[in-house]
Amino acid sequence: MSETPVKQQNTAAFYGQAVASFSVAMAATAIGIFKLHADAWVRGFLAIAVLYLVTSSFTLAKVIRDRQEGAHPAGRAYGPFEKL
Repeated sequence: MSETPVKQQNTAAFYGQAVASFSVAMAATAIGIFKLHADAWVRGFLAIAVLYLVTSSFTLAKVIRDRQEGAHPAGRAYGPFEKL
């Protein structure tokens, strides 16, 4: 007997909470960097670092999601450091 995996959908409340949490975190970080008593180049460096961290996090989340959904070639599971 085979079991069919059930794809679970997130609720609208969970999605809204995730978007709100991300927005609050980004706004608080931006305000913190803006209000920081430091030279402009230090604030600029921190802002770029935060943006890099956010884009890297989105990319990592997409890669993990794709791997869990089986979106890699021929259904083969790769090691975390194996070249694709």
